[in-house]
This record gives sequence, C-alpha cells and structure tokens, in this order.
Amino acid sequence: MNTTCDRRISRRGSSGILVALVCAGALSALTPQAAAIPRTGAASSGNAECTAPTGPYQRQLEEFLELPVDGRQSAQDCSAIREFQHRQKLSRQDGYAGLEAYRQTQLVRAGKNPNADGSCPVDIGRVVCVDMTRQFLWLQNGKKLEFGPVATRTGRWGEETRPGLHKIFRRVRDDYSQLYDNAPMPYAQYFDGGQAIHGRYDDLFDGGGSAGCVNLRLEHAKTLWDRVGVGSQVYVWGTKPGT
Repeated sequence: MNTTCDRRISRRGSSGILVALVCAGALSALTPQAAAIPRTGAASSGNAECTAPTGPYQRQLEEFLELPVDGRQSAQDCSAIREFQHRQKLSRQDGYAGLEAYRQTQLVRAGKNPNADGSCPVDIGRVVCVDMTRQFLWLQNGKKLEFGPVATRTGRWGEETRPGLHKIFRRVRDDYSQLYDNAPMPYAQYFDGGQAIHGRYDDLFDGGGSAGCVNLRLEHAKTLWDRVGVGSQVYVWGTKPGT
C-alpha cells in the first residue's frame, strides 16, 4: 500500500490487535517569538494591558478589523485582535496576530457559504469537502451546508494529502501512533490508503502540516464522525500554503 502515513495500532477488545496505517500530525516547533507569547484564556480579553508583539498576520488582521493597516502592532491593534479572539473563542486570546486568528477571519468571511465558487461538486450528493488552499472542511448535500466550515490541517510539503474524490472505507474510534510516541488519533476515518480525517489533541496551528492526513480539532472530528460513515464521499482539492 502506497502511503505517506505512519503505522498505528488499534485495539479491538480482548480478541487481539489490528495493525493499520494511519496519518499522524506533525509536531512542528513554534518559532522563538511565538513560543515566548503565553496562551491565555478568556480572562485575557478584559481590561488588562495587551502586550503581544507584531504577528506574522498583522496586516491581514488589521484589514479585517478595519484598523489602520501598517503591519505594526499598536495598543489599539492588540486590544482589537484580543477581543476578536475572545468573541470567536479561540485557544489564543492575547492579541497576537497569529495563524489561528488569521484562519478564523477566513472562516468568518466564508460564513455559511464556503462553496461560493463551486469548487466542491454539488451534483454528487452528500460529500465531505476539504479545501486545502484555505484549510477548511465542511459537509454538504448538494447546495445544502450540513456542517462547518471548520479549520483543518492537511499534509506538509513532501507528504501532501492526495486530492480527488474518495470514499471513507474504514473507521477507527481510537488509534495510537507508533511513530509519534503513541500519540492518540481519535475519530479516524480513512479515505485513501493510510490517509484519514481524524481529531488532534495538540495545537492545530503550530505552523506545520500533517503526514498526509486531514487533522481537525477534537470536537469537530467527533461531530463529523457522528454524521458520516463508511461509504461517505470525501472530495479534496487545492494546495496547502507552504507546499
């Protein structure tokens, strides 16, 4: 079997074990600047001083929030970005213009019409749509949106998620990676060889890519698990930024 993913072990009760191929998310290191900025909770959006430095998506956040666009963090910028992060319930709520905040602006803009350009076919019935260019996933039935859009993370350079129309052929509720220290990979739904849609406990926005799988936040992976099954269609297209 041709696959870019690592081997996993899935236990099935006391009857034995099934060895399968599953894709693992890459655990890429944060840049020194990003790593130095603490990730804080909702309380960070209060009256405390906002001190996050300029982020890599500063201009994009300034434009989206209708702030003066100069690419340099100001106290006004920091507070506005922090408030946006708080409203959107992001994991990072410190005013830093990072990847998670930027991707959320794209999701907000897409709203309930992520397929406005018709890239995901509407004439094949119910299908999970994976837009690698915008790093979105949603579930649609014709022109009806059933779930999403939500943020995702596809394969990194050299281990890209394979595009095209696929079908889910196997599902494993819990799996563990041998390659990544038995890291849990819940709600795995295989659609092409060893490539699968699955949840990720770790940061979805750590700057890296997966080893070919389609990573989702845990709650989104569970919701999708409950709504599709073996035989469900998956359509993948586009190019992940940086690949």
